[in-house]
Amino acid sequence: MSSLTFDEARAFHLGATVTDLHADTAKLMDKMGFDIAARHERPMPSALNYVGHVDLPRLRDGGVAAQFFGFWTVPYPERGCRHAVDTQLDALDKAMLAHPDELVWALSPDDVAAAKAAGKIAALGGIEGGQALEGDVAAVEHFARRGVRYIGLLHFSANALGSPAKGRGARADQGLTSFGRDVVREMNRCGVVVDLAHINRKGFFEALALSTQPPMVTHTGVLGVHDHWRNIDDEQLRAVADKGGCIGIIFARRYLGGASIDAVVDHLLHIIDVAGEDVPALGSDFDGFVIPPEGLEDIAALPNLTVALSRRGVSARVLRKILGDNPMRVLGDIEPVAWRAARPHA
Repeated sequence: MSSLTFDEARAFHLGATVTDLHADTAKLMDKMGFDIAARHERPMPSALNYVGHVDLPRLRDGGVAAQFFGFWTVPYPERGCRHAVDTQLDALDKAMLAHPDELVWALSPDDVAAAKAAGKIAALGGIEGGQALEGDVAAVEHFARRGVRYIGLLHFSANALGSPAKGRGARADQGLTSFGRDVVREMNRCGVVVDLAHINRKGFFEALALSTQPPMVTHTGVLGVHDHWRNIDDEQLRAVADKGGCIGIIFARRYLGGASIDAVVDHLLHIIDVAGEDVPALGSDFDGFVIPPEGLEDIAALPNLTVALSRRGVSARVLRKILGDNPMRVLGDIEPVAWRAARPHA
């Protein structure tokens, strides 16, 4: 495939199912009154409060079909985390009620395709950190019924499920707790994707072995390109591939190891080299206090990544996989059972 121009990449996006696995915009909507329907100025990389990467006009500019919104909470004290996720879900529900022709919940590839055909952005939900469950396995079904499609078992602090890769309470020898194993089983039952971002290596492999369904690592870098505690190694890449999962590459300079858009390309191509073309995906972590590389300053700039990938010789078929077909395959493999049960006529 010859190198694309920005306009050609933008046109290519219109024929693909462009999907971002992680953005923290719902927290801004909930706590700061951020209007997702309004066009905002692109934030400056030097700003301490570096958020404001995603809104509906810029999602359209970027040719995005599906945006996963990650719901994060402050884990100490753990009490109140469940409510914090519910209020972020409420903020998204409110936006959908206010803008029904622009934003709609989606749970499956068919839902995303229907939204795209109707000219709407498909919104999907994911929880970042099992502290949101507050030690109650029944909370998995509660959130699944509200539209949560994945749960990240850990974030930056230890919780009742296990230990993070780094952060408060991190322990390399701590795998999944008994409660953590119960949560993975319940996620499988409810049709909630197991997200292995942020979890330590021991817990990563234990969750993979226990789960009967394909996983995601929604936003990460890879150690084969940049040596950083946040990134995962080649054995982990292959293990996710063996389970039929996908891995979203984060748009954060400190985890990428570079300030150029080509750093993102390097991480994506390393996944292909090690684990195959069915594994890489996009997991920006926009609005998560990240400083993205040059050329990916916000979601509207996403066609620049397609240009950079085409310049490195990535074919149109593989581009479609990276841009969205891989995560759509995982979603298609995991029926949202609890959501459907709550809406038998939906």
